[in-house]
Amino acid sequence: MDSDERDVQWSVVPSDIGPLLLAATGTGLVNIAFHARPAVRDTVLGRLRTRLGADPVEAPGSARLAEAERQLAAYFAGGLRTFSLDLDWSLASGFNREVLRELASGVPYGSVVGYGDLAGRVGQPGAAQAVGAAMDSNPLPVVVPCHRVVESGGGLGGFGGGLETKRRLLALEGILPQPLF
Repeated sequence: MDSDERDVQWSVVPSDIGPLLLAATGTGLVNIAFHARPAVRDTVLGRLRTRLGADPVEAPGSARLAEAERQLAAYFAGGLRTFSLDLDWSLASGFNREVLRELASGVPYGSVVGYGDLAGRVGQPGAAQAVGAAMDSNPLPVVVPCHRVVESGGGLGGFGGGLETKRRLLALEGILPQPLF
């Protein structure tokens, strides 16, 4: 990867679940962070700086981020069911990357999968807890839909963006009823 591809551009965009920090390299979207208020933003940018070896540059209106912003807005408006973005998987590796790629390609809008079922799909039956850890480390939530992974007994399971955010995403996709207020 040359230095232009490694350069990280970021912006905070509004969404129905609160402000999202989007970051992209020349390869593609590399990170989405929930609740992107100043303290969260600073933590995420520090992590990106360390993990990617580049100083993230704030770039509202960046061409590199424009398609991700457009597709996320369309998703939250109910008009997009499948993301078609270039993704930079630099922040995921090994088992976690394998699980996240399977989730992104194999669990469509409006459906859910259990942690154990997802473990079985990647040839690791019995690795439900490791799948949970992979979901927790997901650098691209919403686009890589970790909100669609639930407990086999019907519970929501955990979620890095908070359970209320997970409920809202599942309601948007018609899996849960919309909240009354």
